[in-house]
Amino acid sequence: PTLLGAGSRFEGRVEADGPVVVAGTVIGDGQIRGPLSVAVGAHWQGNVHAQAAVIAGHVTGNLSVDDKLEIGKGAVIRGDVRARSLAIAHGAVVDGELQVTGDQPVVRFEEKRASRLMES
Repeated sequence: PTLLGAGSRFEGRVEADGPVVVAGTVIGDGQIRGPLSVAVGAHWQGNVHAQAAVIAGHVTGNLSVDDKLEIGKGAVIRGDVRARSLAIAHGAVVDGELQVTGDQPVVRFEEKRASRLMES
């Protein structure tokens, strides 16, 4: 995967053909043709299109996901969200329109797991 580590900052358009993990800050739009992970404490400022995504940090901009989107309990998204399927933890904040394009209902869950992506 392409990794932007904690404490790092990238400005500009991001295009990737595989997985992208963001633990720092991205300022710019993104086209991710693989899964996107935005870790706790990370921030993406710009519009993002990804194949799939797990958001535990902050996104300021519109987020479009072709497949499954999971939004963790500490996540904050300020923008419109579009995904084929959506799972959102209690405590997550989405300040924008939610659009689910698939047949499945939105899944709301209590986040009980601790993964490296979700830990601060």
